[in-house]
Amino acid sequence: MYRHYHVESGDEKSNGAGCDLLEPRVQPPKISNVEEGTCANRVEPYFSVSFASGHGAAATEPRKCRGSDVPPSAFGEFTEAPLFFPCWGIMSSGSKGMACVYRYGILVIFFSWVSASLLVSSSEDDYFHCESVVRNWADSSSERGIKEDELTLKDLLFFLHVPRTGGRTYFHCFLRKIYTSAQECPRSYDKLRFDPSKPNCRLVVTHDDYSLMSKLPKDMTSVVTILRDPVDRVFSTYEFSVEVAARFLVHPNLTSVSQMSRRIRPKSRSVSTLDIWPWKYLVPWMREDLFARRDARELGRLRKTEEFSDPYDMEDMIMPLHEFINDPIAHDIIHNGATFQVAGLTNNSYTVESHHVRSCVRKHPELGHFVLEVAKRRLDHMIYVGLTEEHRTSATMFAKLVGAQVLAQSEALNSTFKQETTNKTEPNSSFSDSEADGLNQIEGSTNNQNDSEVPSSTHAEPARENMTVGRLMEIYETCISSLRKTQASRRTMSLKRVAPANFSKKARLSVPATVLQQIQYLNSLDVELYKHAQNIFIRQEKHIIQSAENFIQSEDPQKAACGGSYGCPPWKSLLVIPLLAIVVLITLFVSTGRRTNKVKQ
Repeated sequence: MYRHYHVESGDEKSNGAGCDLLEPRVQPPKISNVEEGTCANRVEPYFSVSFASGHGAAATEPRKCRGSDVPPSAFGEFTEAPLFFPCWGIMSSGSKGMACVYRYGILVIFFSWVSASLLVSSSEDDYFHCESVVRNWADSSSERGIKEDELTLKDLLFFLHVPRTGGRTYFHCFLRKIYTSAQECPRSYDKLRFDPSKPNCRLVVTHDDYSLMSKLPKDMTSVVTILRDPVDRVFSTYEFSVEVAARFLVHPNLTSVSQMSRRIRPKSRSVSTLDIWPWKYLVPWMREDLFARRDARELGRLRKTEEFSDPYDMEDMIMPLHEFINDPIAHDIIHNGATFQVAGLTNNSYTVESHHVRSCVRKHPELGHFVLEVAKRRLDHMIYVGLTEEHRTSATMFAKLVGAQVLAQSEALNSTFKQETTNKTEPNSSFSDSEADGLNQIEGSTNNQNDSEVPSSTHAEPARENMTVGRLMEIYETCISSLRKTQASRRTMSLKRVAPANFSKKARLSVPATVLQQIQYLNSLDVELYKHAQNIFIRQEKHIIQSAENFIQSEDPQKAACGGSYGCPPWKSLLVIPLLAIVVLITLFVSTGRRTNKVKQ
């Protein structure tokens, strides 16, 4: 920045001549006998001061002159001086001026050092405070040792559904085949947060994190979950956010979306995706971005679609993946999401303490190892841990470890549940995309409940009296086939609105290795937790194999008849009576035949 100074030389005035000088600058010695009306185009030495470091140094810079162009060496007294530089008035006194500048520089350095020290001290104090908070939380959350009955199903089953792991498939194709609607807890599937108002419920399936256990009877609750490779989970989260947000592009603008929501939501008793964590944060964020990019395309501000071949980097249509993973929202909700959910530290947690611990770990990522250890121990105490990548094996394992025990419990309580279902009808707590359903009506299509994110909980009750583990797996395979077709159809319809973006496993191969590496780095806790889950998965497989061997070698006829170590369901015990009756009748028939033959002889 330049300031125009008026210069006088001797007793003569410069007739308004002036020069623009860079500040701050030490006044050069007064030199007389200068020709007026000239300006030497040369470089003159001057003294500059660095206020950051406090050091002075001689430097050279071309003088910029205008007006009558007085040469820089001819400057006399300044009529104006900077007020912030205390040594300005004595700079012309030689050594005294230099000493003043030196002392002033020392003061600047000292105060800068004190300020920096205070900041470092404050940061260190905050770190030690957070370390204490996180460590105390981790100690209080410890569940040391694995009890012998860890694999025994308790009265209440809590399915901790980590988003985009395939948990919804288990909910529809397994749990709803072995649990009645009367056994589902109110607001069970993220229906605006869990409400434990029904004391006799036996199934909770939710995206809520582990802090929900603070509202459940811990000694009577078994927990199950499914984990997925962290990179694939981030891909799936990104794709689903785009898919759901794209359904709203039938509207001309966001105002129209809001107006439609206000019309439809009060009339519907169903729960929208926008009510569910984490989609209530991710979908509106992505929806707003899609509308902004569409508006930019119409104004010609973005490149043409033809220039793009990677569906994960089509910035004219959708938010590129590399932008998505680096956004603060993704850091807050998605990255290391499985670890934080199992540890009970999401931004959806129930306890105040959880939010404090979460805040400390977010500020100081190096404290994340405490969170990881808590999450690992909690996995160790779960009755079942599945892996999305091991789909078939996981499903079979779930049927044997969980399904068999649920069936045994259901038979014992079957009469009670039938009476509850007859006397009290649960309100329809369907889970569907209300806004999306409205869009279907606008487009002239019929709203099919099967297209809902999670269909109505008033499901058909299967014939559990004849249910076996083998029969359960058959039902599961049929159900999942139908569910996948519905999901694929809906996905195709949604992505047409952001064409040519089309996500697939093959398309993921086009994502640069640097982006994949960054996803792994940002999800380092989830990577370690997934490795731990793989070890648990192997132990579960060994347990099932060992149980099968025990069944074969068992000398207990009741266990042999019941087919496992979880006890004998009542209906199997009842089968013994008709078998004995048949044996008795056959014996009587044979005895009677022999007597008749003797009489004839």
